[in-house]
Amino acid sequence: MRRAVGAFVVLAKQPRSGLVKTRLCPPLSYDQAADLYACLLADVLSASAVIAERLSLLPVLAVHPAEACHQLSRLAPSTFRVIRQRGATLSQRMEWAVAEVAAAGAPRILLRGSDSPLMDEAVVSTALAQLDEVDLSLSPDQDGGYNLVGLRAPAWGLFDHPMSTETVREDTLSNARRLGLSTRIGVRGFDIDTVRDLRQLTGGCPEKNAQLCPRTLAFLREDSLCAALDPG
Repeated sequence: MRRAVGAFVVLAKQPRSGLVKTRLCPPLSYDQAADLYACLLADVLSASAVIAERLSLLPVLAVHPAEACHQLSRLAPSTFRVIRQRGATLSQRMEWAVAEVAAAGAPRILLRGSDSPLMDEAVVSTALAQLDEVDLSLSPDQDGGYNLVGLRAPAWGLFDHPMSTETVREDTLSNARRLGLSTRIGVRGFDIDTVRDLRQLTGGCPEKNAQLCPRTLAFLREDSLCAALDPG
């Protein structure tokens, strides 16, 4: 951490049928959703490694469940440090991930999920710059949540609220105010949670999307998936 300006943490789950992207089922099967998530994760890890190198960040892969660390480490570029997620809930696991990399000496911690495939260097750079001025940076998604959290230090209780709701961002900001944290909102993006999000991904900027998430788009071009995603 001595040469890094901070840590860039990717929260990831084991791409197991019935465990990931279940909000896409139907029209996808549980197996298809797991395969899609594996592609999303591979794309996010590749892009995050490049972003981390360019911005002098230490890339960290935080894995759930713990026994999947070896499996997921094989998906990650060699620059990643792999740690296990700790805690019974997502809120707890996020707090522990922040605390663990902070304890290793990270002066700034950037925490992202594994289902925001269009997050580019500009989004991360903006959050990193905001942490020069504030304690907390949140990059919002379009469903009331966020896909990137930036912190200068652990903030126990920041994520102490229900997750995966339409009020996640406001709940986090409310806790930040209670904890006395200064905040800034970053660049807006979106996560892949619903079929509508998949259609937005496949219908967006072809050149940029192909560069950031080639595996995901190749998977979605399969005939059976294209038919499932067809709104008609």
